[in-house]
Amino acid sequence: MALLVHLKTIRDLRGKGDRIAKVTFRGLSLYTHVLENCEDEARFDETFRWPIASRVDENEMLEVQVFNYSKVFTNRVIGTFKMVLQKVAEEGQLEVTDTLIDDNNTAIRASVTIYIKYTTMDGTVGVWSDGEFLDIPGDPEGTFQFETDSLLSGHSQGSGVSQGRSIHGIPTFRKAGKGVFSAMKLGKTKSSKDDHKKDEPAILDMEDLNRKAMRLGGVGGLDPDCISLASVTAVTTNVSNKRSKPDIKMEPSSGRPVDYQISITVVEARQLVGLNMDPVVCVEIGDDKKYTSMKESTNCPYYNEYFVFDFHVPPDVMFDKILKLSVIHSKNLLRSGTLVGTFKLDVGTVYSQPEHQFYHKWATLSDPDDITAGCKGYIKCDIAVVGKGDNIKTPHKANETDEDDIEGNLLLPEGVPLERQWARFYVKIYRAEGLPKMNTSIMANVKKAFIGENRDLVDPYVQVLFAGQRGKTSVQKSSYEPIWNEQVVFTEMFPPLCKRMKVQIRDSDKVNDVAIGTHFIDLRKIANDGDKGFLPTMGPAWVNMYGSTRQYTLMDEHQDLNEGLGEGVSFRARLLISVAVEILDTTSTEIVSSTEVQVEPVSNISESVTGKIEEFFLFGSFLEATMIDRKIGDKPISFEVTIGNYGNQIDGVSKPSAAKKKKKEGGGGGESDEEESELIQQNSSEDEADDDGDLVSVSSSPPMKPVITDRNYFHLPYFEKKPCIYIKSWWQDQRRRLYNSNIMDKIADKLEEGLNDVQEIIKTETAYPERRLRGVLEELSTGCNRFVTLANKDQNQAGRTKLDKERLKSCMREMESMGQQAKLIRSQVKRNTVRDKLKMVQNFLHRLRFLADEPQHSIPDVFVWMMSSNKRIAYARIPSKDILYSIVDEETGRDCGKVKAVFLRLPGKKGFGPAGWTVQAKMEMYLWLGLNKQRKDFLSGLPNGFEENKAPRTGSCLQSLPPISLVYNMKQVFQLRAHMYQARSLFAADSSGLSDPFARVFFSTHSQVTEVLSETLCPTWDQLLVFDDVELFGEASELRDDPPIIVVEVYDQDTVGKAEFIGRTFAKPITKMCDEHYGPPRFPPQLEYYQIYRGNSTAGDLLAAFELLQIGQGGRAELPAINGPTDSDRGPILPVPMGIRPVLSRYRIEVLFWGLRDLKRVNLAQVDRPRVDIECAGRGVQSALIVNFKKNPNFSTLVKWFEVDLPENELLHPPLNIRVVDCRAFGRYTLVGSHAVTSLRRFIYSPPDKTQNNWASAGDVIVNMDANPSVRKMDTVVKLDASSDAVIKVDVNEEEKEEKKKKKKKKKGEVEEDDETDERMLDWWSKYFASIETLMEILRAQEAALAEAEEREEQEIAAEGADIKPDDLPVKGSKGKEKSRDKSRNKDKKKSHHAGEGTEKRPSKPKVNELLVYNKELEAEYDNFEDWLHTFNLYRGKAGDDDEAALDDDRIVGRFKGSMCMYKLPLTEEITREAGFDPNMGMFQSIPHNDPINVLVRVFVVRATDLHPADVNGKADPYVIIKLGKSELKDKENYISKQLNPVFGKAFDMEATFPMESMLTVSVYDWDLVGTDDLIGETKIDLENRYYSKHRATCGIANNYSVHGYNMWRDPMKPSQILAKLCKEGKLDGPHYGPGGRVKVANRIFMGATEIEDETGLKKQTDEHLALTVLKHWEEIPRVGCKLIPEHVETRPLFHPEKPGIEQGRIEMWVDMFPMDMPAPGPAIDISPRKPKNFELRVIIWNTDDVVLEDDAFMTGEKMSDIYVKGWLKGQQEDKQDTDVHYHSLTGEGNFNWRFVFPFDYLMAEEKIVISKKESMFSWDETEYKIPARLTLQVWDADHFSADDFLGAIELDLNRFPRGAKTAKQCSIGMVQNEAELPCISIFKQKRVKGWWPFVARDENDEMELTGKVEAELHLMSAEEAEKSPVGLGRNEPDPLEKPNRPNTSLSWLLSPMHVVCILAWRQYKLHCVLLLGAVLGLLFLGLLFFSMPSALSNKIFNIAG
Repeated sequence: MALLVHLKTIRDLRGKGDRIAKVTFRGLSLYTHVLENCEDEARFDETFRWPIASRVDENEMLEVQVFNYSKVFTNRVIGTFKMVLQKVAEEGQLEVTDTLIDDNNTAIRASVTIYIKYTTMDGTVGVWSDGEFLDIPGDPEGTFQFETDSLLSGHSQGSGVSQGRSIHGIPTFRKAGKGVFSAMKLGKTKSSKDDHKKDEPAILDMEDLNRKAMRLGGVGGLDPDCISLASVTAVTTNVSNKRSKPDIKMEPSSGRPVDYQISITVVEARQLVGLNMDPVVCVEIGDDKKYTSMKESTNCPYYNEYFVFDFHVPPDVMFDKILKLSVIHSKNLLRSGTLVGTFKLDVGTVYSQPEHQFYHKWATLSDPDDITAGCKGYIKCDIAVVGKGDNIKTPHKANETDEDDIEGNLLLPEGVPLERQWARFYVKIYRAEGLPKMNTSIMANVKKAFIGENRDLVDPYVQVLFAGQRGKTSVQKSSYEPIWNEQVVFTEMFPPLCKRMKVQIRDSDKVNDVAIGTHFIDLRKIANDGDKGFLPTMGPAWVNMYGSTRQYTLMDEHQDLNEGLGEGVSFRARLLISVAVEILDTTSTEIVSSTEVQVEPVSNISESVTGKIEEFFLFGSFLEATMIDRKIGDKPISFEVTIGNYGNQIDGVSKPSAAKKKKKEGGGGGESDEEESELIQQNSSEDEADDDGDLVSVSSSPPMKPVITDRNYFHLPYFEKKPCIYIKSWWQDQRRRLYNSNIMDKIADKLEEGLNDVQEIIKTETAYPERRLRGVLEELSTGCNRFVTLANKDQNQAGRTKLDKERLKSCMREMESMGQQAKLIRSQVKRNTVRDKLKMVQNFLHRLRFLADEPQHSIPDVFVWMMSSNKRIAYARIPSKDILYSIVDEETGRDCGKVKAVFLRLPGKKGFGPAGWTVQAKMEMYLWLGLNKQRKDFLSGLPNGFEENKAPRTGSCLQSLPPISLVYNMKQVFQLRAHMYQARSLFAADSSGLSDPFARVFFSTHSQVTEVLSETLCPTWDQLLVFDDVELFGEASELRDDPPIIVVEVYDQDTVGKAEFIGRTFAKPITKMCDEHYGPPRFPPQLEYYQIYRGNSTAGDLLAAFELLQIGQGGRAELPAINGPTDSDRGPILPVPMGIRPVLSRYRIEVLFWGLRDLKRVNLAQVDRPRVDIECAGRGVQSALIVNFKKNPNFSTLVKWFEVDLPENELLHPPLNIRVVDCRAFGRYTLVGSHAVTSLRRFIYSPPDKTQNNWASAGDVIVNMDANPSVRKMDTVVKLDASSDAVIKVDVNEEEKEEKKKKKKKKKGEVEEDDETDERMLDWWSKYFASIETLMEILRAQEAALAEAEEREEQEIAAEGADIKPDDLPVKGSKGKEKSRDKSRNKDKKKSHHAGEGTEKRPSKPKVNELLVYNKELEAEYDNFEDWLHTFNLYRGKAGDDDEAALDDDRIVGRFKGSMCMYKLPLTEEITREAGFDPNMGMFQSIPHNDPINVLVRVFVVRATDLHPADVNGKADPYVIIKLGKSELKDKENYISKQLNPVFGKAFDMEATFPMESMLTVSVYDWDLVGTDDLIGETKIDLENRYYSKHRATCGIANNYSVHGYNMWRDPMKPSQILAKLCKEGKLDGPHYGPGGRVKVANRIFMGATEIEDETGLKKQTDEHLALTVLKHWEEIPRVGCKLIPEHVETRPLFHPEKPGIEQGRIEMWVDMFPMDMPAPGPAIDISPRKPKNFELRVIIWNTDDVVLEDDAFMTGEKMSDIYVKGWLKGQQEDKQDTDVHYHSLTGEGNFNWRFVFPFDYLMAEEKIVISKKESMFSWDETEYKIPARLTLQVWDADHFSADDFLGAIELDLNRFPRGAKTAKQCSIGMVQNEAELPCISIFKQKRVKGWWPFVARDENDEMELTGKVEAELHLMSAEEAEKSPVGLGRNEPDPLEKPNRPNTSLSWLLSPMHVVCILAWRQYKLHCVLLLGAVLGLLFLGLLFFSMPSALSNKIFNIAG
């Protein structure tokens, strides 16, 4: 398909210049070449071609723009020509000449000539035949209807086109003599038959779709995967032109309280700022506080404490609560301690995380009193928020490696930067208006009498709450129009982790302040965090506040509404505010460092800032008022409509006492007060002078007495006279905001409808869902492009705030990218990717809805109130944007100028629950809101055929007055036929668990009921209700397209009292006019499913069809005959006629009756002789009677069957009802319980595939069990399964073992682990921990793969969306994906880090056999073990509504075990001919017998995690109770003190008899010293289903067969015996064991090892390994294969009956079952918890060096320190040990030779130290703590008279610490800072290590500095070794250390002052002394020289002489 446009010439141009033209279609613009020096004519003669994938719609537009071209400046527009392609779409080609228009929409002289040609798919140019491609609803009244290529369903209001007026922003032109107007024709062009499938049924006609597809695919030879379809199904009633879709969900849900549980684990804290702290963590949620224990003398305390907070509040309140974590230093009973830092976020942020939790994340602490201080440390914690029914997947808790990468695991939501900055949030409060009275008038009158002044009865102030802080403005006394001009300033981290800001106007009162109105500002909506985003900003803008009605009462029953809970029922006030954010530079000196809230004055703002005041006109007409609740009484009823306070006659008036008379010059807001006063005028009673002449607002309908419809409802007899209301009001003109919202809402509506279609197609398994999805995406992308063109208007409108501009930019960016992504995804939609792409498109829908919600209000919502005796009864709230008019169709509100069914409901809490479901009144209303100057169109959307009835007024301007009523002179008479076939899955309304349902059908003012069917939830009424002589007003053709809706209500008939409401649904009839033929394709109508709603929850489905037939001149005789079944004996009740009821086929339903379980008492009597009745479509079968339920609850006859006629269409199959009755004496029957199987689809029998059955032809298949199958003949390795990397040795020779040991030693070097090299050292826990590590690795790998795939897909979308070549991809990716890349980098880092750890931690992993740890219940993995035996819960009792604890679980009175199998008759003989076919068993061949059987049940309870605290101290003392039938095992004496993660390690043996004792309950109780023990939680397991399951859940199959050791085979049957039994049961050939380790089962060959080693080391030949290999791959065996359950541990959630749906912890366990008639199993394997090993750590402190010098010398001021070293193991602070003091160290060197000895208990597997101690002196017993093994060494300076000074510390993780430096010089601070990169050692492997380590501390700038070095030796010994070679503490015996080499005498002034002076002088003046000495010696030498020279000379002389 293509559109060609030939641009010929443009004539009559002015001037001379270079010209260029731009032609635009579907958002794609093409340019001509530049014509230079053109004069009055530009002859372009250019052709443009657009290849298009979908047909041109008649409302699409072509735009031609002509410019004056400039090389330097921007091109200037000369004129524009736009045309609608309606004529082109119809005729295929068109030549047009028309004038251009300029920017102001006025025609200019220049004209354009173009020729347009439209080529369709098959190359023809011409018209599309009726309904060929898709069905387009009728198009009356000049509507542009976007159907395929746009989501924007247009519903125009114009009933004609006035000349020169602009519709949809497109000018209509004067005729230029060339038929232009006919090309632009907007009238109705289609015959009525086009619309024949507008309400296409939900059950689609396959052939019809295929035909469409063939037509599309066949003609052009297209690939069927390229075809996209527009609307194919009318699952939701099509939105028609004059009627809006009603909203079926009635009840407001936001205000109802719900259960929430918040669990927080504080694991540890790190890098806390401060010296030698005693930190406590405080967890605070709202007003609840809980504290951890105090940890002494540490900056990195380890807590691992678990807290739980329970709440029962509405969701909004819950999510606004602030969660605060604070660290407090040295808090005790007497002092509150000093705050170190806090971290805040709101609960909503946690709830919006994946899985509603943060797991093992680090919260950054900051100081609220000093924002310049930076990070104060980190807390590692888990936070989870669980609502009712939320399922949280907690990662497995065992053996977790500590995430040391703090930066990569910060507690921040996705997308928040790691470094958050401080920011100021300015909330400016200017003024408010329209406030209600908040005081009684009596007091005011008393005051007036005394003081003589009349005062306003309200004292308002504004309170702002944000991030747990609150700020208040000043109180403005006695003012309905207070002016504050103040700003509240919050200081908070940015981006904040609190989403909403609460702004509340309150009334100040001496007793207590009450809220007047509340508004929430969602910060996500007023900011954008993208690359081109903006900081939160808003206003100055008015926000409207809604709440309770405005009458003042002392006790307002709806006060909650004023607090912002629930939907407001009345306008309360509006407030002018603005919000701004400023990021702070914390380095600046002037900054105020506190975060306290400040309130400051701000300057006033001018009136025009919020926009120009315009006069708005609201018109409404009440076409029908039916279904008025009869409780209201028969007093006259009227309806009042209000907008703001306009139109409010009872309580709208709150006139300011000082009110001046206002002007109404309709516009500019000349006076500053004008707008406020206008808002509170009472327009209904005052005359207003207006440009239109006198116009009085009429805001309520005249009172009218109601007339009875039926026993529940009244209606008002409006008939042909429909009352109208109209209100004038003045508001700031901010329509653009609402227009943009409307465009997006309409796109979203269309998208939602399309997605519902796709889901319906997938659900009904109809053909080609992908085509419909492509159509949806096409519509979405066109809609997005359309938004971009439309929204970019009115840029310079007055009152545009910064948020308006920024939001527009970001919305346009989003919509553009969404459009591109939609195009891209459309091209990727294939049959197999539909579901994935559907999820992506669902995200678009959420995004659209989010964008469409405008945060800045403008016009308040409209309220419709039903009044009786001047009292407000019920209301409806209609958003003003929904009824706002625009000349551009897409911008118009969805309900503007349309008839909408509005349901009135009770206000506030009265509307919750049953009262809220009953309709108070159903209104058919027409509403129109727009500018007064656009008023002329306000009636255009009404159904035609009326005359206006205006108020009698004098004056000339009668024409402009709106009507006060409409009189319809056109009346049509119809007959409605309601074909009520059946309902299914109805709500259980009686105590029996059933209902007695009947349906009541309402249409207009008529109502009829079906018959009552007793005791069923799935009634088949099969009844035709005929409504004769239904009068409808309006034009016949319109009624055909837009009939009123039908309301169907389903009730439960009660013998006493009123019928109880079950639910409601809406339907639209298919209409036939009297001149139409009654026949295909529209008639007879098909049955459709309609969803029944009860409040907000679904309450079943109704299967029905509705047709509305016009009665013509000939009366009813002309109507089609009702041809029902003739044999009906139902008297006057008419059945559904033949053409409409479904086509039936004969089916046989076989029922397997197995047994009944856990039947509860009925009417206090026990059930003794129960029977099961099965019924489907009126036929059924009864089970055999159970003679004695106590003795044997199973049935004696297993299989019975019955035949029944069912519809051929599976979707229409009726439900199957299971009922259990108790047969009592004297022939009485009592209903015990019932169950309705709604879908029989899963029980339909499908014959096996013959190709699979025929084994002979298939040949032998060798099963490949390994990913790398090239193994030697003696196969030594078998892989666990595809997902696991654990390798298991099946058979290993001695030599190979030795070789492997050698290799291992070589590889690992010194990190050889002695403990677990010997297999005798391994136990069950080795296996468990190895398995958990495998599980964690698999989970990590899956996560990484998922993240990678997502990133790749995002990059592709980003790249293709921007049309980038593949080679540019990385560049594109790097821009937008840095965040995710960082994340994955962190993940990789972590992974490699874990891997590194792994190799060090568990070198022996490859040789540990593993089991499977399931992170969920076994039932979840294996489909509840319902492979052949199904469990049906039996219900009795009334169903609860989403209320308190009324869950369905409480209604369960027992369980029926059995199954069904249904198939069409006759059945092929092949099945019955099979060998061994038992005709009595039907399709249930080879199932075991159900006689009682004795079983040994062995329950292994490993451990529990995250138990709910049961004691006041936030802990519990858990123990286990096992119940099975009547037997109960209590393990009370072995309770575990003060533990929420107890390790039980227990096995319990019980004997049971199935079926009497088959429900196993494992409960965890809390032991209490006084009083009864409390249940923490329990889990129930149905053992019978497991026992009989084909998955063989009796005893898990181990990975490896061994006859001794920790992995000993524990099933009494060997693998070969199990295999033989399975083959026999499945009638399989085999097993045949062959030579060379081969075994053949059926036609599959398996290979494996054939030798086994016994305890003595001897090898024996065995087939067990081979058999085990087959069992592990049993699912690959054809026909009978299924996965057999491996050896495993399952994790089951614990629940408490009083807190249904909320997990109370988890328990890890497994169950083995052994039949007693088989050989007895061996003793249970020992899983008792490992006892910690006793170790002794000896630490010798040899020397210190470079310790900082803290003290000054007394005389000289010399720096020195008195050094000593402290040491302790974490958690054992009370066992601190100190060295002696090295006094007066002048160099920082200290010599100690001092030994610390730390004995401790250590769990090797968990790498934790185990400490048992009493928590306090009052504790009853010791509590066990598990703490990481960390050694802390600190260096201190000793002081005699003051406290010692802390100098520095180092903490060594004994499992992983850096190797010490060889010399003090090599020791640096890098050993602490770069710990992750350095090679690390473990003392548990190394045993002895010596070296130098640095001491570090934080300086004033919070940076690490080196404060000394210590030479230490660490020596780890087991307790036995330590006993053999004991040592003394310090330097004591035995094995004493030599004394340190310190200076001989201590430097004491008193003892040797000269010595001290010498030492100090030498130290200080060393150089001077040396120089002085040298100088003295030199001088001495010279002196001697001079002294001896004369004598030497004389000697010389004399000697010579001599």
